[in-house]
Amino acid sequence: MTVDAYDEIRRQALDRIDTAGIDPNADPDELKALLEETVEDYQRRAQLGQGRSLANTRDTLERLYRSVAALGPLGDLLERDDIEEIFIEGDRVAYLEAGGWLRGMETPTTEEENRLVVERLVAGTDRRLDQSSPISQARVLDGSARLTAVIPPVADRLSATIRRYALRQETLSSLVELGSLPKAAATFLALAMRTSASVIVSGPPGAGKTSFLSALIAAVPSEHCVRCCEEVREIHVPLVHGSYYEARPPSLDGGGEISLRDLVKVTLAMRPDLIVVGEVRGAEAFELTRAVNAGCGLACTIHANSAADALHALVNAALMAGVNVPERVVRNVFASSIDLVVHVERDVEPEHGRIRRETLEIRALAPSLHEDFSTEPLFERKQVGAPMEWTGAQPPASLTRRLERSIPEGSTLSGVMKGEVSLW
Repeated sequence: MTVDAYDEIRRQALDRIDTAGIDPNADPDELKALLEETVEDYQRRAQLGQGRSLANTRDTLERLYRSVAALGPLGDLLERDDIEEIFIEGDRVAYLEAGGWLRGMETPTTEEENRLVVERLVAGTDRRLDQSSPISQARVLDGSARLTAVIPPVADRLSATIRRYALRQETLSSLVELGSLPKAAATFLALAMRTSASVIVSGPPGAGKTSFLSALIAAVPSEHCVRCCEEVREIHVPLVHGSYYEARPPSLDGGGEISLRDLVKVTLAMRPDLIVVGEVRGAEAFELTRAVNAGCGLACTIHANSAADALHALVNAALMAGVNVPERVVRNVFASSIDLVVHVERDVEPEHGRIRRETLEIRALAPSLHEDFSTEPLFERKQVGAPMEWTGAQPPASLTRRLERSIPEGSTLSGVMKGEVSLW
């Protein structure tokens, strides 16, 4: 069957569905009968020389049903729990399995079909995807995934990513089992979260920053109040004391927007022990200069190539707020209040082509004697795949004093760093 023949049959089927007022999800039997009739009509016309005859009407019916019902040709992928991300580029679909392998979808599809699936997903949210709003991010699939979609004229074709973050409910101990962290580093970070430390998680896209942030939140004591702010919610760690807040885009008339910066502001009035910002991108970073001076901890992610770059990226994002505050002041605030920067990386395993995600370094911020940040590596590995080891350095005295209050009796911070202390 040629693509032109399939497209013609599909258009006729959609017109008939619309005319008949059939709900594909509520009336599956009626839908199947209508599709069978549409295929039979086309086949009769083809036999009279008005088109190309179908080689296999059963295959055409199955593909047609997948296309117009529920989530179309992507339905099987979206139902699988072993898929981490789905990438849609026009009529091409690829997916990343949980084990780290990237594969292409074998089922044939068209850009129009994929666009319809994406529009159905967005339709169930408070977001829009149309000519007036050609870029959209939304929580979809009952909150188990994040959809990011771009359509023309911003993109030259449909371009979308569906990220399943139900797989990202990690803990520090599970990151040890996955090989992302050594046990000593995980124990150290768990102690840091017990003391409401301020931790920045940096890395490139897809490196596992959100997973790591989730693991840090899971290590926070249940009696601590945690307030999480996100552009589109991805973190799903159960909170005993605290809440999640999600930004809202403007309505059709341009009003009603609630920005990530607005959310960070309001959490400061809600007595948090820890403020979490899912991903720092812009002006909300300026509000973090107030948050870290409010006596509570901070945890956030930011895109950066290294732990050192993450600090500069945070300062630059804060300056985007347009507030008349010198860069030096913003940098000094962060330098005196952020405790740790954790950098995660990803690469492709040379031998098997599998994607690996590992923690590359954990750095502590030290009191600065100059205009720039001063950091000290505590744990580091030379590259992804190499072992991660304690450098022998200790955290600054202020953080050390807080950590020592949470260390099990009879243990020392050096023992923690050496891997001699376990919390699990």
